[in-house]
Amino acid sequence: MGFTLITGATGGLGVAFAHAAARDGHDMILTARDEGALCELADALHAAAPTLTVEVLVADLAQEGAADDLWHRATALGEIDVLINNAGLGRHGAFTDTDGAAREATSIAVNISAATCLMRHAAVAMSARGAGRILNVSSVAAFIPGPNMAVYHATKAYLQTLSDSVRSELTGTGVTVTTLCPGATRTGFFEDADVSETWVMRLFPMGDAASVARAGWRGMMAGRKTIVTGGINKLTVFSQRFLPRAWLAMAMKRIMAKTGR
Repeated sequence: MGFTLITGATGGLGVAFAHAAARDGHDMILTARDEGALCELADALHAAAPTLTVEVLVADLAQEGAADDLWHRATALGEIDVLINNAGLGRHGAFTDTDGAAREATSIAVNISAATCLMRHAAVAMSARGAGRILNVSSVAAFIPGPNMAVYHATKAYLQTLSDSVRSELTGTGVTVTTLCPGATRTGFFEDADVSETWVMRLFPMGDAASVARAGWRGMMAGRKTIVTGGINKLTVFSQRFLPRAWLAMAMKRIMAKTGR
Protein backbone atom coordinates (compact mmCIF):
# COMPACT_ATOMS: atom_id res chain seq x y z
CA MET A 1 0.00 0.00 0.00
CA GLY A 2 1.28 3.45 -0.93
CA PHE A 3 0.60 6.84 0.60
CA THR A 4 -2.49 8.97 1.00
CA LEU A 5 -1.60 12.58 0.12
CA ILE A 6 -3.73 15.16 1.93
CA THR A 7 -3.49 18.87 1.11
CA GLY A 8 -4.63 21.57 3.52
CA ALA A 9 -3.88 19.20 6.39
CA THR A 10 -3.48 21.67 9.27
CA GLY A 11 -7.08 22.25 10.26
CA GLY A 12 -10.74 21.43 9.79
CA LEU A 13 -11.44 18.82 7.15
CA GLY A 14 -7.74 18.20 6.48
CA VAL A 15 -7.13 17.04 10.04
CA ALA A 16 -10.34 15.01 9.99
CA PHE A 17 -9.30 13.29 6.74
CA ALA A 18 -5.95 12.41 8.30
CA HIS A 19 -7.68 10.73 11.23
CA ALA A 20 -10.03 8.88 8.86
CA ALA A 21 -7.03 7.62 6.86
CA ALA A 22 -5.25 6.59 10.06
CA ARG A 23 -8.25 4.58 11.25
CA ASP A 24 -8.05 2.57 8.02
CA GLY A 25 -4.32 2.05 8.43
CA HIS A 26 -3.18 4.27 5.57
CA ASP A 27 0.31 5.72 5.58
CA MET A 28 0.09 9.36 4.61
CA ILE A 29 1.80 12.51 3.47
CA LEU A 30 0.46 15.68 5.05
CA THR A 31 0.98 19.03 3.37
CA ALA A 32 0.13 22.66 4.10
CA ARG A 33 2.01 25.91 4.77
CA ASP A 34 2.36 25.60 8.56
CA GLU A 35 5.17 23.17 9.38
CA GLY A 36 4.55 23.35 13.13
CA ALA A 37 0.89 22.41 12.80
CA LEU A 38 1.73 19.60 10.38
CA CYS A 39 4.31 18.14 12.77
CA GLU A 40 1.86 18.40 15.67
CA LEU A 41 -0.73 16.43 13.71
CA ALA A 42 1.86 13.85 12.62
CA ASP A 43 2.89 13.35 16.25
CA ALA A 44 -0.74 12.87 17.30
CA LEU A 45 -1.30 10.31 14.55
CA HIS A 46 1.86 8.44 15.52
CA ALA A 47 0.80 8.41 19.16
CA ALA A 48 -2.53 6.84 18.23
CA ALA A 49 -1.09 4.41 15.66
CA PRO A 50 2.68 3.92 16.09
CA THR A 51 2.99 1.63 13.06
CA LEU A 52 1.82 4.30 10.63
CA THR A 53 4.24 6.20 8.43
CA VAL A 54 3.32 9.89 8.41
CA GLU A 55 5.44 12.27 6.34
CA VAL A 56 5.25 16.06 6.39
CA LEU A 57 5.87 18.26 3.35
CA VAL A 58 5.52 22.04 3.62
CA ALA A 59 4.05 23.67 0.52
CA ASP A 60 2.29 26.91 -0.38
CA LEU A 61 0.03 25.85 -3.24
CA ALA A 62 -0.71 29.46 -4.16
CA GLN A 63 2.82 29.79 -5.52
CA GLU A 64 3.55 29.09 -9.17
CA GLY A 65 5.00 25.63 -9.63
CA ALA A 66 4.32 24.60 -6.04
CA ALA A 67 1.87 21.82 -6.93
CA ASP A 68 4.30 20.24 -9.41
CA ASP A 69 7.08 20.47 -6.85
CA LEU A 70 4.88 18.95 -4.15
CA TRP A 71 3.97 15.99 -6.33
CA HIS A 72 7.60 15.26 -7.19
CA ARG A 73 8.66 15.47 -3.53
CA ALA A 74 5.74 13.30 -2.45
CA THR A 75 6.35 10.59 -5.06
CA ALA A 76 10.03 10.52 -4.12
CA LEU A 77 8.79 9.08 -0.81
CA GLY A 78 6.59 6.44 -2.45
CA GLU A 79 3.57 5.83 -4.65
CA ILE A 80 0.42 7.88 -4.05
CA ASP A 81 -2.60 5.58 -3.88
CA VAL A 82 -5.05 8.22 -2.64
CA LEU A 83 -5.10 11.96 -3.35
CA ILE A 84 -7.30 14.19 -1.21
CA ASN A 85 -7.44 17.63 -2.81
CA ASN A 86 -8.65 19.44 0.29
CA ALA A 87 -6.79 22.78 0.29
CA GLY A 88 -9.10 25.67 -0.56
CA LEU A 89 -9.61 29.38 0.00
CA GLY A 90 -12.47 31.83 -0.32
CA ARG A 91 -13.33 35.48 0.20
CA HIS A 92 -16.53 37.30 1.10
CA GLY A 93 -17.07 40.59 -0.68
CA ALA A 94 -18.31 42.21 -3.87
CA PHE A 95 -16.58 41.18 -7.08
CA THR A 96 -16.01 44.87 -7.89
CA ASP A 97 -14.17 45.44 -4.60
CA THR A 98 -10.64 45.60 -5.97
CA ASP A 99 -9.18 45.34 -2.45
CA GLY A 100 -10.05 41.65 -2.61
CA ALA A 101 -8.52 40.99 -6.02
CA ALA A 102 -5.27 39.59 -4.66
CA ARG A 103 -7.09 37.24 -2.29
CA GLU A 104 -9.30 36.00 -5.12
CA ALA A 105 -6.28 35.44 -7.35
CA THR A 106 -4.84 33.29 -4.57
CA SER A 107 -8.13 31.39 -4.32
CA ILE A 108 -8.01 30.65 -8.04
CA ALA A 109 -4.40 29.51 -7.76
CA VAL A 110 -5.19 27.06 -4.96
CA ASN A 111 -8.76 25.97 -5.76
CA ILE A 112 -8.26 25.60 -9.51
CA SER A 113 -4.63 25.61 -10.67
CA ALA A 114 -3.05 23.57 -7.87
CA ALA A 115 -5.98 21.16 -7.58
CA THR A 116 -5.94 20.55 -11.34
CA CYS A 117 -2.19 20.00 -11.39
CA LEU A 118 -2.22 17.47 -8.55
CA MET A 119 -5.26 15.72 -10.00
CA ARG A 120 -3.55 15.35 -13.37
CA HIS A 121 -0.39 13.92 -11.83
CA ALA A 122 -2.45 11.49 -9.78
CA ALA A 123 -4.66 10.42 -12.69
CA VAL A 124 -1.65 9.73 -14.93
CA ALA A 125 0.25 7.73 -12.29
CA MET A 126 -2.76 5.84 -10.97
CA SER A 127 -4.17 4.90 -14.37
CA ALA A 128 -0.75 3.56 -15.38
CA ARG A 129 -0.86 1.27 -12.31
CA GLY A 130 -4.54 0.42 -12.78
CA ALA A 131 -5.71 1.57 -9.34
CA GLY A 132 -6.21 4.69 -7.27
CA ARG A 133 -8.64 7.04 -5.56
CA ILE A 134 -8.97 10.81 -6.01
CA LEU A 135 -11.18 12.89 -3.72
CA ASN A 136 -11.74 16.54 -4.61
CA VAL A 137 -13.30 18.64 -1.88
CA SER A 138 -15.89 20.71 -3.71
CA SER A 139 -18.91 22.34 -2.06
CA VAL A 140 -22.64 22.88 -2.32
CA ALA A 141 -21.42 26.22 -3.70
CA ALA A 142 -20.54 24.37 -6.91
CA PHE A 143 -24.21 24.06 -7.80
CA ILE A 144 -25.51 27.58 -7.14
CA PRO A 145 -24.56 31.19 -7.95
CA GLY A 146 -22.76 33.00 -5.14
CA PRO A 147 -23.15 36.78 -5.06
CA ASN A 148 -20.65 38.18 -2.51
CA MET A 149 -18.57 35.02 -2.95
CA ALA A 150 -18.65 34.87 -6.74
CA VAL A 151 -15.10 33.69 -7.33
CA TYR A 152 -15.26 30.98 -4.67
CA HIS A 153 -18.50 29.56 -6.08
CA ALA A 154 -17.02 29.67 -9.57
CA THR A 155 -13.89 27.79 -8.51
CA LYS A 156 -15.97 25.04 -6.93
CA ALA A 157 -18.19 24.79 -10.02
CA TYR A 158 -15.02 24.36 -12.07
CA LEU A 159 -13.72 21.61 -9.77
CA GLN A 160 -17.07 19.82 -9.83
CA THR A 161 -17.24 19.83 -13.63
CA LEU A 162 -13.61 18.80 -13.98
CA SER A 163 -14.09 15.92 -11.56
CA ASP A 164 -17.20 14.62 -13.35
CA SER A 165 -15.45 14.83 -16.71
CA VAL A 166 -12.21 13.14 -15.66
CA ARG A 167 -14.12 10.45 -13.80
CA SER A 168 -15.80 9.54 -17.08
CA GLU A 169 -12.48 9.55 -18.94
CA LEU A 170 -11.00 7.17 -16.36
CA THR A 171 -13.80 4.61 -16.58
CA GLY A 172 -12.29 1.14 -16.77
CA THR A 173 -8.84 2.19 -15.57
CA GLY A 174 -9.31 1.22 -11.93
CA VAL A 175 -9.15 4.88 -10.87
CA THR A 176 -12.12 6.72 -9.40
CA VAL A 177 -12.73 10.44 -8.94
CA THR A 178 -15.10 11.51 -6.17
CA THR A 179 -16.30 14.95 -5.13
CA LEU A 180 -17.29 15.82 -1.60
CA CYS A 181 -19.82 18.66 -1.43
CA PRO A 182 -20.45 19.87 2.12
CA GLY A 183 -22.25 23.03 3.08
CA ALA A 184 -21.20 25.20 6.00
CA THR A 185 -18.87 23.11 8.19
CA ARG A 186 -17.19 23.89 11.52
CA THR A 187 -13.70 24.73 10.26
CA GLY A 188 -11.58 27.87 10.15
CA PHE A 189 -12.62 28.51 6.55
CA PHE A 190 -15.51 30.84 7.33
CA GLU A 191 -13.56 33.10 9.66
CA ASP A 192 -10.69 33.19 7.18
CA ALA A 193 -13.07 34.06 4.33
CA ASP A 194 -14.90 36.69 6.43
CA VAL A 195 -18.20 34.82 6.18
CA SER A 196 -18.90 34.25 9.87
CA GLU A 197 -21.12 37.35 10.23
CA THR A 198 -23.40 36.56 7.27
CA TRP A 199 -27.02 35.45 7.40
CA VAL A 200 -26.16 32.03 5.98
CA MET A 201 -24.20 31.26 9.15
CA ARG A 202 -27.23 32.16 11.30
CA LEU A 203 -29.91 30.46 9.22
CA PHE A 204 -28.31 27.11 8.41
CA PRO A 205 -26.88 24.44 10.74
CA MET A 206 -23.13 23.86 10.64
CA GLY A 207 -21.80 20.43 9.78
CA ASP A 208 -19.21 18.68 11.91
CA ALA A 209 -15.80 18.37 10.21
CA ALA A 210 -15.18 14.83 11.45
CA SER A 211 -18.57 13.58 10.22
CA VAL A 212 -18.16 15.29 6.84
CA ALA A 213 -14.67 13.86 6.37
CA ARG A 214 -15.80 10.35 7.33
CA ALA A 215 -18.63 10.54 4.80
CA GLY A 216 -16.21 11.73 2.13
CA TRP A 217 -13.63 9.07 2.96
CA ARG A 218 -16.17 6.23 2.92
CA GLY A 219 -17.74 7.48 -0.29
CA MET A 220 -14.37 7.81 -1.99
CA MET A 221 -13.34 4.29 -0.96
CA ALA A 222 -16.65 2.99 -2.29
CA GLY A 223 -15.96 4.72 -5.61
CA ARG A 224 -18.95 7.04 -5.42
CA LYS A 225 -19.21 9.97 -7.81
CA THR A 226 -20.52 12.77 -5.54
CA ILE A 227 -21.22 12.97 -1.82
CA VAL A 228 -23.44 15.79 -0.54
CA THR A 229 -23.57 15.91 3.25
CA GLY A 230 -26.52 17.15 5.33
CA GLY A 231 -30.23 17.10 4.60
CA ILE A 232 -30.54 20.83 3.85
CA ASN A 233 -27.56 20.68 1.52
CA LYS A 234 -29.02 17.71 -0.35
CA LEU A 235 -32.30 19.61 -0.71
CA THR A 236 -30.42 22.67 -1.96
CA VAL A 237 -28.59 20.69 -4.63
CA PHE A 238 -31.77 18.90 -5.68
CA SER A 239 -33.92 22.04 -5.83
CA GLN A 240 -31.48 23.97 -8.02
CA ARG A 241 -32.48 21.68 -10.90
CA PHE A 242 -35.92 23.28 -10.95
CA LEU A 243 -35.44 26.85 -9.73
CA PRO A 244 -34.44 29.70 -12.09
CA ARG A 245 -30.78 30.71 -11.75
CA ALA A 246 -31.80 34.35 -11.40
CA TRP A 247 -33.99 33.46 -8.41
CA LEU A 248 -31.21 31.45 -6.83
CA ALA A 249 -28.75 34.30 -7.32
CA MET A 250 -31.14 36.77 -5.71
CA ALA A 251 -31.75 34.48 -2.73
CA MET A 252 -28.03 33.82 -2.27
CA LYS A 253 -27.27 37.54 -2.43
CA ARG A 254 -29.57 38.08 0.54
CA ILE A 255 -28.37 35.23 2.72
CA MET A 256 -24.71 35.94 1.97
CA ALA A 257 -25.08 39.56 3.13
CA LYS A 258 -23.61 40.62 6.47
CA THR A 259 -26.14 40.50 9.30
CA GLY A 260 -25.38 44.08 10.32
CA ARG A 261 -26.59 45.50 6.99
